[in-house]
Amino acid sequence: MTRIHYTKPSITDLEVAYATDAARNGWGEKCYEYIGRFETAFARHLGVKHAVATSSCTGAIHLGLAALGVGAGDEVILADINWIASVAPVIYLGATPVMVDILPDTWCLDPAKVEAAITPRTKAIIAVHIYGNLCDMDALLAIGERYGIPVIEDAAEAIGSQWRGQRAGSMGRFGTFSFHGTKTITTGEGGMFVTNDDALFERVLTLSNHGRARGQTKQFWPDEVGFKYKMSNIQAAIGLAQVERIEELIEGKRRVFSQYQRELAGLPLTMNPEPEGCVNGYWMPTIVVDGAVSFTRDGLLAEFKANEIDGRVFFWPLSELPYFPSRPDNTVAHDIYRRAINLPTYHDMATQDIQHVCEIVRRLLRAKDD
Repeated sequence: MTRIHYTKPSITDLEVAYATDAARNGWGEKCYEYIGRFETAFARHLGVKHAVATSSCTGAIHLGLAALGVGAGDEVILADINWIASVAPVIYLGATPVMVDILPDTWCLDPAKVEAAITPRTKAIIAVHIYGNLCDMDALLAIGERYGIPVIEDAAEAIGSQWRGQRAGSMGRFGTFSFHGTKTITTGEGGMFVTNDDALFERVLTLSNHGRARGQTKQFWPDEVGFKYKMSNIQAAIGLAQVERIEELIEGKRRVFSQYQRELAGLPLTMNPEPEGCVNGYWMPTIVVDGAVSFTRDGLLAEFKANEIDGRVFFWPLSELPYFPSRPDNTVAHDIYRRAINLPTYHDMATQDIQHVCEIVRRLLRAKDD
């Protein structure tokens, strides 16, 4: 039996050719050539003015928050259900994360809870588009406008997702993306900072290069202490090839999700939503089993393992981690993760493999109903 991995990238001769060219020729005056081409192509795809390639999405968030002046004494609001990468930069800068509850249908920030959590110390709102699902950007941007608070999009998992004609990551004060090996497009490790704000772009550009401003004429003269979050030219070469294939890669993810949705129809569960007027890139097909059903995600994961299938747990609530304050009032977040699991997905996943995964889900849930 061939193992069904939970995800894997799509690498073709194009990626290999670009990476080979970068390895052979991308040195000296060409050492940033693929980085520039990748940034330009990605910005064009999103419809934004500026993009800065980074070593990770975490680094991109760190740069953006630092450029906004987030620091000690400030608060940053984000959803309780998230991977640690979304909140770690807040801690790096000495600010306080404020974790609020999620909506039961999108698993993203609840705008009403966001507004209720705002204080005079609130410096930013991080809208994480989890698993490709979209935050309610109309509501969040309106809240940000009303209180003068920037809304940031963590679109690490949302390549291919669109909110009413605008691509995820292009709507907030800035957006960030991940190109980890599990993502819809990959550079192995890597990320991207994007913005339409000229001044913020220049600030991030300076911070990302050890604090050396673009116009500085003195060699090796940092204008301030910055960071080192650059992506390598070879990684960017792979990324450029992926962006040139991006519609194909997005369509691959959507095809896999559509088959899961058909195969699992009628079972007591819900999956990633696609609200009217929106497009979901479906980075990670996810099931949330109805609360009335006796179900344990560990039980399903054990069945997967016995059948050579990988699965992923739904993210834990951050407030369950011992180094963050407990938030038992975030009742949706503390309920939903126990009933949810990510299903395997990759661009060229075979129909029979999807069917095999779904057979096990059906068998387990029907057994619970009997």
